[in-house]
Amino acid sequence: MEIQRGTTLNKVVKTNRNGLLKSVLMVTILLSFTVLLAGGYWIFKEQAPRPLKVTNEKGEVLFTKESIMGGQAVFQKYGLMDYGTVLGHGSYMGPDYTAEALKIYTEGMQNFKANKQYGRDFKALTADQQTVIKTNVIKEMRKNRYDSAKDTMKLTNAQAFGLKKVREHYQEVFTKGDGWGLKANLIKETDMPENNRAYVANGDQITQISDFFFWTAWLSSTVRKGDTITYTNNWPYYEDAGNHLSFSAVWWSGASITLFVLMVGIILFVFYRYQFGMKEAYKEGHYPKIDLRKIPVTSSQVKSGKYFVIVSALFFVQCMFGALLAHYYIEPDSFFGIKWIHDILPFNITKGYHLQLAIFWIATAWLGMGIYVAPLVGGYEPKKQGLLVDILFWALVVLVVGSMAGEWLGANGYLGNNWFLFGHNGWEYIELGRIWQLILIVGMLIWLFIVYRGIRAGLKREPDKGGLIHLLFYSAIAVPAFYIFALFINPGTSFTFADYWRWWIIHLWVEGIFEVFAVVVIGFLMVQLGLVTKKSTVRQLYFQLILLLGSGVIGIGHHYYYNGSAEVWLGLGAVFSALEVIPLTLLILEAYEQYKMMREGGIDFPYKGTFWFLISVAIWNLVGAGVLGFLINLPAVSYFEHGQFLTPAHGHGSMMGVYGMFAVAVLLYSLRNIVKPEFWNDKWIKVSCILLNVGLAGMVFLTLLPVGFIQIKEAFHHGYAASRSASFLQKDLVQTLLTWRAVPDTIFLIGVVILLLFCIRALFHLRKPTHKEGEKLPVKDLALDENEKENPQS
Repeated sequence: MEIQRGTTLNKVVKTNRNGLLKSVLMVTILLSFTVLLAGGYWIFKEQAPRPLKVTNEKGEVLFTKESIMGGQAVFQKYGLMDYGTVLGHGSYMGPDYTAEALKIYTEGMQNFKANKQYGRDFKALTADQQTVIKTNVIKEMRKNRYDSAKDTMKLTNAQAFGLKKVREHYQEVFTKGDGWGLKANLIKETDMPENNRAYVANGDQITQISDFFFWTAWLSSTVRKGDTITYTNNWPYYEDAGNHLSFSAVWWSGASITLFVLMVGIILFVFYRYQFGMKEAYKEGHYPKIDLRKIPVTSSQVKSGKYFVIVSALFFVQCMFGALLAHYYIEPDSFFGIKWIHDILPFNITKGYHLQLAIFWIATAWLGMGIYVAPLVGGYEPKKQGLLVDILFWALVVLVVGSMAGEWLGANGYLGNNWFLFGHNGWEYIELGRIWQLILIVGMLIWLFIVYRGIRAGLKREPDKGGLIHLLFYSAIAVPAFYIFALFINPGTSFTFADYWRWWIIHLWVEGIFEVFAVVVIGFLMVQLGLVTKKSTVRQLYFQLILLLGSGVIGIGHHYYYNGSAEVWLGLGAVFSALEVIPLTLLILEAYEQYKMMREGGIDFPYKGTFWFLISVAIWNLVGAGVLGFLINLPAVSYFEHGQFLTPAHGHGSMMGVYGMFAVAVLLYSLRNIVKPEFWNDKWIKVSCILLNVGLAGMVFLTLLPVGFIQIKEAFHHGYAASRSASFLQKDLVQTLLTWRAVPDTIFLIGVVILLLFCIRALFHLRKPTHKEGEKLPVKDLALDENEKENPQS
């Protein structure tokens, strides 16, 4: 009786601990999203005005709100966010159009005032005269002349002259090309139909896009009403426009590091004090031996095999586009002298494909894994499950082929004003036109239905609504749910507010929800393989999810520092972005535990390939997502670095290193169980894993990171616009570093090819289904804890 009482008391204590963790997680989610949504309302309320009309001092209309909106639509229609950037967001081949327009606008004002006051151009003046002109220009351009009551704005004669110079510059760029890869006559100077103003307004599209660029330059150099800094918190850095690093950026950089150090100590204490790692695993030497021939296989699981072959094929094609992009930095207007390749696949289209295919193949791997594990969780194969898997597969094929064709047609101007529906959406990372976005959402909902049908029995058997199976289901629901926020962006949405929702997709959907899904899936796999207990895993998952969502949701704010959002994001984004490193670091500890489990599994442990890639995920989570993300997310660094080569250093390390490696891990886990064991070869996988890691490390640390350091130094000494100019990329040292990138790129590609060949070979050696639809499967029941199985009455 004493033993029973002690056992019962111990169980109550642990149950209460799990209940506390659940409550903390729910409060964390509620508070985090409350802050994020309240901040979004603040961005909407404080966004830079788009005046109904902008006039000169005589009252003559220079441009209108319709022209600003039309110019933004032109920028999106031709996929220019995948070539250059606006307000620091977009691709990093071309210029930042905000910084470039600001420089031209400022120099135009300086020349106007110099000629009016001294009868000479600004550069012909003495140093003292130039100082006088600079001071007057800064004072004039930073004054906010927007009349909120009338929704109009007046430009001085000097500002109007600056606008004229901006228009002249982009008239030349978009008719003759910029000499650095942008196609001449890219934008057609045609009038748009009256009834399609929501997409592209009437009139000269080059004038419209010029006015849009000028508007971003205006808001970046004009002080907010009742404030002392500009709408972009004084970004981009350009002394002649009066833009300097703000006090808030310096303070919150230091404060975020201070709080980071404090929270590391607190969280590590809690982590070790309450044993939130996988410490309650089965005793060493007692890991169950796994016989793959006894693992049941269903029709839908076998059909998931073709998903993984497509995954590896898309991975290969995506990397080939990446290689083409890397070459364009050396030879921007051709491929080894072959002009027609650039004409068909210019940088902006190639970059769009490179990003979209990355999301496609990673997401498809995860979808395929969800299809595979569903029968294992539910314990049976629902009827018609295989048919649904086939339907989803062909829907994904239509999505990939159709969206890529639409993006090419739209970005080349062949879809007219239907570009937003069927062509290039215009936003980096979410390039899909609206119709393709809807098809993607429908596809994910079909996948969710497939998963639900498979795990429904397990959900019913699991008494704890916050148990492992329920966590798996909740994370699966979040995958389609959070992509829906892409529909909040329309062509007429202000650029700064649209960027708020865009980062919901890039940061919360790609980096946040997928990471939550990944953590839960890894926990599930550990339990499914019999390497850890369900009880310890669920407790560890709650702790990890609290840290991930507690830091990651508000941490999205580091994307809002300098895009025209309110200054409050400097503090919120800096602090919570710094804290994001902590859960990523803790995953390293879990990876080490997983490595020990794999070694304890013995020489016959069949999932070595999966664990090699899971360990890679943990390392890149710390290095790529954590360390490199921490570096560029400090406001004082981001101010000079925003949109430079340090960003793709972090991007490649996190996107490929974390999500890509995890996609390969779940691919290998699923294939291992549906491929005939005698045809499996771990040597291929080991070589591929080594080459992918070595190649990725070479890309990041031998090219992107050094170029990024040189570039941020260029911005610090000569202004941000100079760091994004074609002349910077043409520097000998930069060109040398970019040229030698071919070595790690080639190593990486060899690893991809090996994985592709392995998956193709696997497709021809799939096992035959061992169980029919509706038949119960002999699998481990994860619905109940181990002690509940031993004593159901407890």
